[in-house]
Amino acid sequence: MPYLFTSESVSEGHPDKVADQISDALIDHFLALDPESKVACETLVTTGQVVLAGEVKSKAYLDVQEIARAVIRRIGYTKSEYMFEANSCGILSAIHEQSSDINQGVDKKKKEEQGAGDQGMMFGYATNETEDYMPLALDLAHKLLQELAALRRENKQIKYLRPDAKSQVTLEYDDNNRPIRIDTIVVSTQHDDFDTEAKMAEKINKDIVSILIPRVKAKYKKYAKLFNGDIKYHINPTGKFVIGGPHGDTGLTGRKIIVDTYGGKGAHGGGAFSGKDPSKVDRSAAYATRHIAKNLVAAGLCDEVLVQVSYAIGVAEPTSINVNTYGTAKVDLSDGEIAEIVQGIFDMRPYFIEQRLKLRNPIYSETAAYGHMGRTPEVVTKEFMQPGGKVVKKKVELFTWEKLDYVTKVKKAFGIR
Repeated sequence: MPYLFTSESVSEGHPDKVADQISDALIDHFLALDPESKVACETLVTTGQVVLAGEVKSKAYLDVQEIARAVIRRIGYTKSEYMFEANSCGILSAIHEQSSDINQGVDKKKKEEQGAGDQGMMFGYATNETEDYMPLALDLAHKLLQELAALRRENKQIKYLRPDAKSQVTLEYDDNNRPIRIDTIVVSTQHDDFDTEAKMAEKINKDIVSILIPRVKAKYKKYAKLFNGDIKYHINPTGKFVIGGPHGDTGLTGRKIIVDTYGGKGAHGGGAFSGKDPSKVDRSAAYATRHIAKNLVAAGLCDEVLVQVSYAIGVAEPTSINVNTYGTAKVDLSDGEIAEIVQGIFDMRPYFIEQRLKLRNPIYSETAAYGHMGRTPEVVTKEFMQPGGKVVKKKVELFTWEKLDYVTKVKKAFGIR
């Protein structure tokens, strides 16, 4: 029987995402100046205020205030009427040294014996319903907001947009678990106060449907067939969204973990990513399991897969690895047998994850909005300013966990032609 499934996304100007981006900017700066840094940094943003807190073990010294202001400025909070503005907001830092009790379980004499930074379980998921092996509803929700942000920055076709926004997409699936059409689209976008409430609502609704939607369809032609004349649109359903961002709602690091991953498909272990260096398996092992899942599906082993790994704090070897192919496996093996072979292909000890995916590089700011998964790997050169004014340049590879570099190994291990 056909069914509906929904995923949501939030923009880079959403208060929780502002917090995530500040935390990950700090991570990048610490790793750029000292790759061995151990960092767990949380950010709170509210009306005119930013609070930084967390634990750090690093040789680097940062101007955390200027780093935070640069992030806020880049996002677009640059006007006093937003009640949260890059140059004038107060910034309080309560960052202190990492606990030695935690550090002794992570740092070992032999690097390959590096223990997990915490206990817990992490999940990676992949499906062949999109070219990037991501759930389609989430993919579309992200793309709607990425295009909306582009329209805001261009400031030509739509001139009243403010940084905060959310989207939601509901898809109808057929009996074969394939998406066949978009049922509902929800877009809530912060905006200037430019007319009566009724006229603002009418204008915004018209612009989203007649400007944003055609732009998404034109840019992502593979999705165009899913759009139809029967889509139910809910555009700024409260009628007005002038007060937004950190002034409208306090933001915290790590509150959008489903947006960051698979939009409700698969599973989630509960640990957030942003603000954590890669010794924290909440982050590194979630990337590693996504890497496994994507390569398994791309190799033709299955149509859909969920990979779980778990750890004990201070212990290098995982306590478990589980694979669930949802009955879509193309090989005559049980999921338990598949998991055993997967363990022989991918070394899931924390040090080896860091090395395989090049995670001790400043690559995290780009992950902090529009999802950590399903992104395009690329090599870029980034610049980081030291407090004394010296610029440090780093050439890094982004989204390494999205590479299909293990497909050949998977095919060989499972005898797939």
